[in-house]
Amino acid sequence: MENTMFDRIGEENIKMLVDRFYDLVFDHEQIAHLFKSDKDEIKEKQRLFLTQFFGGPAVYSERFGHPRLRARHMPHSITEDDAVAWLSCMAKAIGTLPIEESLKDELFKRFVPTAMFMVNTGEET
Repeated sequence: MENTMFDRIGEENIKMLVDRFYDLVFDHEQIAHLFKSDKDEIKEKQRLFLTQFFGGPAVYSERFGHPRLRARHMPHSITEDDAVAWLSCMAKAIGTLPIEESLKDELFKRFVPTAMFMVNTGEET
């Protein structure tokens, strides 16, 4: 049996991660404006997505279809600084989880390419 990231983190820790992450995001001066819809709905979609992203059941796709991450994020202007701010919130949230440090590091590394892939606009300076 494959030992997925989902198996190693556990469903409860994914829920905890999502809750703590969005508490940080919704209070973050730079990126809070990117999350305008219902906080509970956003958290539930993220929980379902991360369950699937980490190798758990395909619960996101069953409810919402293919994740199409970049396409779903295109309506929002996302800069590299926004992605870094998002990753900063994620790092803080991951740091609070009751899991091994090596798993925290592995978990965070999974988010970096995805966050950077969401960048769809350059900096205007």
